[in-house]
Amino acid sequence: MKAKLNPAYLSAYAIVLGGAVIMLMPFWFMFVFATHSDTDILSVPPPMWFGDAFLDNMRLLLGRLPYFWHNLGMSFYVAIATTVLNLFFCSLAGYAFAMFEFKYKEYLFAGVLGTMLLPAFLGMIPSVLIMTGLGWMNEPRALIVPAACGAMGVFMMRQFIGSAIPKELLEAARIDGCGEFGIYWRIVVPLITPAFGTLGLITFIGAWNNFMGPLVIMNDMQMYTVPLALRSLSGTGQVPWGAISAGSAVAVLPLLVLFVITSRRLIEGLTAGAVKA
Repeated sequence: MKAKLNPAYLSAYAIVLGGAVIMLMPFWFMFVFATHSDTDILSVPPPMWFGDAFLDNMRLLLGRLPYFWHNLGMSFYVAIATTVLNLFFCSLAGYAFAMFEFKYKEYLFAGVLGTMLLPAFLGMIPSVLIMTGLGWMNEPRALIVPAACGAMGVFMMRQFIGSAIPKELLEAARIDGCGEFGIYWRIVVPLITPAFGTLGLITFIGAWNNFMGPLVIMNDMQMYTVPLALRSLSGTGQVPWGAISAGSAVAVLPLLVLFVITSRRLIEGLTAGAVKA
């Protein structure tokens, strides 16, 4: 006798499958369009499977963007530097907020979280004025330093450290003569690697996809990051959709590889501490 499937389960499966298709279709069309000419892309209906024009699109892309590989390297440099600094400073701040008691601690933490409520565009003009005063315009450090410690990262690290590391362990280390930075480096850091993986992935993707920052800071095409460089192709004249799709596919590949490598760590970081015995 065949078991009957619960209609509620079928509905849930259908919703999940439909959501996955909707989410993945833009990626699918991006990779497909990267292998077709502009004429094929603009045809009705558009192509649904891969073609053989990828190399032609790449040649067109490199002809219109001669610094494309330099732009790609700039994106790697900014994203990696931002991620490393964010992990270090956010974990330090989260460790302090989670494990120390000091005056106005809760007010300071509320102030940090309050910065998350401000729209990003409100800081554009002050950022430009500050970077101009420092002489950092059109330099990568103007993108790296302001993003070296984010409120979301401080909040995530504070919550994770507070729930995953007992204070008794740190007190035992102090009794053994370990200094505060030694406790952080030798005890705290090895225990928060799931949070590092989660925050690192989120920070890297955010820095890699950052568009507004380079738009207001960089004025030399050689210093553009990939999103800004690809956007410059659609400024005037006929838009080379095939070349843009090819460049976007090349730019997305590192993110896909990074996500596949760190997806398990990401899930651990998001779920750790959610259930307590």
